[in-house]
Amino acid sequence: MIALRQIHSKLIKLVELLLEPNKNVNEIATAMQSLYEVVVSYLFKTKRIVELREDGLAPKSRITMAGWLFEKSVEFLDPSEEHFYMQIKRLHTILTTRDSMHTVPVNNEARRRLAFFSNSLFMKMPRAPRVEKMIAFSVLTPFNNEEVLYSKEQLKTKNEDGISILYYLQTIYDDEWKNFIERMHRERMATADEIWTTKSRDIRLWASYRGQTFARTVRGIMYYYRALQLLAFLDSSSETDITITREEEGIALMKYTYVVSCQKYWEHKAIGDPLAEEIFYLLKHNEALRIAYVDQVSTGSDEKEYYSVLVKYDRQLQREVEIYRIKLPGPMNIGEGKPENQNHGIVFTRGDAVQTIDMNQDNYFEEALKIRNLLEEFKHHHGIHRPTILGVRERIFSGSVSSVAWFMSAQETSFVTLFQRLFANLLKIRMHYGHPDVFDRFWFLTRGGLSKASKVINISEDIFAGFNCTLRGGSVTHHEYIQVGKGRDLGLNQISTFEAKIACGNGEQFLSRDIYRLGQRLDFFRMLSFFHTTIGYFFNTTVIVLSVYGFLWGQLYLALSGVENSVLGNDTNSKKALSAVINQELIIQFGLFMTLPAILESSVESGFLEAIWEFLVMQLQLSTVFYTFSMGTRLHFFGRTVLHGGAKYRQTGRNFVVQHTSFAENYRLYARSHFIKAIEFGLILM
Repeated sequence: MIALRQIHSKLIKLVELLLEPNKNVNEIATAMQSLYEVVVSYLFKTKRIVELREDGLAPKSRITMAGWLFEKSVEFLDPSEEHFYMQIKRLHTILTTRDSMHTVPVNNEARRRLAFFSNSLFMKMPRAPRVEKMIAFSVLTPFNNEEVLYSKEQLKTKNEDGISILYYLQTIYDDEWKNFIERMHRERMATADEIWTTKSRDIRLWASYRGQTFARTVRGIMYYYRALQLLAFLDSSSETDITITREEEGIALMKYTYVVSCQKYWEHKAIGDPLAEEIFYLLKHNEALRIAYVDQVSTGSDEKEYYSVLVKYDRQLQREVEIYRIKLPGPMNIGEGKPENQNHGIVFTRGDAVQTIDMNQDNYFEEALKIRNLLEEFKHHHGIHRPTILGVRERIFSGSVSSVAWFMSAQETSFVTLFQRLFANLLKIRMHYGHPDVFDRFWFLTRGGLSKASKVINISEDIFAGFNCTLRGGSVTHHEYIQVGKGRDLGLNQISTFEAKIACGNGEQFLSRDIYRLGQRLDFFRMLSFFHTTIGYFFNTTVIVLSVYGFLWGQLYLALSGVENSVLGNDTNSKKALSAVINQELIIQFGLFMTLPAILESSVESGFLEAIWEFLVMQLQLSTVFYTFSMGTRLHFFGRTVLHGGAKYRQTGRNFVVQHTSFAENYRLYARSHFIKAIEFGLILM
C-alpha cells in the first residue's frame, strides 16, 4: 500500500511537469528516475538487474550509476500534438480525483452501463474468435430527412415560457453539462459566448448526442469500428506496443462497414441544404461510414436516368469519392419509403451478416466489444436449425425526458426484453419487430430481401421479414447479453402518432396473406402464440372496449326500461350482489395483470423494492390514464383500418417537446378517437 501511494504521488508529479508550458528536462528526468526506483524496489519480488540491463532499463556498470537513467532519453512532442496532451490532461484528472468510491461514477447512466456489462460477462455466450477470423458484417440504416445535428437556432430558440432546448437538456443532464463546461474551461474558455464563438460545433454535438439525431446514431454504431480496431490490436500486438497501426485499421475495415441509405442526399447537395453539409461532416470523421443515394441524370428534355451510388470520404484526396454507381430501371418511389430505402442499401453491404439499425438508435463501446460473440451464434444450432435472425435486446434511453416518455419507456422495455425473451425461448414464435436484429445476409438476399415494400399492406415492414423467415423455414433467436440503445417518442402527440402507425400496420397485417399462410401451416400451440403476440393483442383490445360499450348500453337499457326492477324486485341484497359481480372483475384484470409484466421485469433489472417504488410513482403520476388513452388510440386506428383500409406511414418527429399544443389542435387530433367516445360514455354514466 505504501508503494502504491508513492507511485501515485510521483506519477502525479511527472504528469504535472509534462503539462507545464515551459518544460524542464532535468526535472522530468528526475521525476522519471524516482518513479522508476520505486517501481523496481517495491513491485519486483526478485532482483532482475541482469534483465533490466539487457532491456536498457538499468546502468551497464557501477561506474555509470552516478548518472540519471532517463537523462538523455527525454524527448518532447511538438505542442501541436493536441491528441497526446489531451490524453495527458485526462490522466491527470483521473489521478487527482478524490471522490468516494461509493459515488463513482456519479452519473446513473454510467452506473447502469457498467452494471449491465459486468453482469453480461457471466451470461452464456459463444467464445469470440480473433478479429481476422470473425464473421464479417455490415450495419444498414435507412435515412430520409431526419435531424442530423441541432442547429444553433434550434438550441437557443425559446418557447412562450422562456425555455429553450439547450436549457431543457442542461436541466435534465445537469451533471453531464457540468462535465462539458469543465472540459471547455480546461481549454481556456470561460464564458458561454466564448464557447459559442469558438466551440459552437462542440455544443451542437453535445446536445445532439442527447437527442434522437442521426449524429448520435452514427457515433454509436461507429463504436463497432473502434472496438474491432482495439481487439485486432490486442490480438496481434506485443506487450510493448502502444499505438494502433494501419494494419489494425485495415482488418477492422475488412470486417465491418456501415452503410446509410439516404436516397435524397443528392437533392440536399444540389440545393445547398445544411443537411448535406452535416452528413458530409459525419462522413469525413468516420472512416467506415458509407452513404448510398439515388442520383438523377438528365439525358434529354424529358428523360432522366437513375443511378444508385455509394460514396465515401477519401482521406488522401480529402474529398468525397464514388465507390459504386449502378444504373436503375426507374425511380425508387414505388413502394413504402422506409422498406424501399432498406432494399436500396442492402446491395452495398458486405459480409455474411447485416444488422438493421434505425435512425433513433444508439450503441455503446462496451457492447460493441461483444459483437464477435454474437455473430458466432450463426454457427450454433438453436433447436433443429441454425438461426437466420439474431434478436438483440434494446435499452430505451428516452425515459428521463418527461412523464409520458417514462411511461412509454416502461411499456417498450417490457416488450423488448421480457416479452421477446418469452417469444423466442418458450413459444418459438418470435418475429422481427424492428431494429436492431442481425440477419443472415445471404439467406435473406436469396429469399426476398429484408423488407417487403408494397404500398399500404406493408406499412409495418419490419414484421414481414419475420413472417417471411418463419414461412421459409428460418429460425429466430433472442440474446440478452448484448444490447443497443433505442429512443422512443417524447410527447403525447408523438406517442399517439406512433401508436396509430402500429395499430394501422396490424390492421393491414390482419388482411394480409402472410397471416393466412402462417395460420394454415403452424401447429395449434404455435398458432395460438402467434395470434396473441401479433394481431390478437389489438383484436382483444377491440373486444374489451366493445364489451364496455355493450355493458354500459345494457345498463342504460335496464335502467330506462324498468326491466332491472321487475327482475330483481325490491330485494336490496340481490342488487348489491349484482353490482359486486359486475364491478370487481375489471379491477383485478386491468389493475394487476396489465402491470404485472412491467413490475417483474423492473424487479429483475433493478431489484424488487426499486420496482415497487417505480410502480407507485407511476401510479401517482396517473400512468393508468396514459395507458387507457393509448388503448383508445390503438382501438380506433386498428378498427378503422380493418373496416375501411387506408393505412399510411406517419412520421412522428421524435424531437424534444418544449412547445405547448393548443386545445384546438388536440381536439382535431383526438376528436373521433377519444373525445366523442368519452362524451358518449359520460352521458351514459350520468
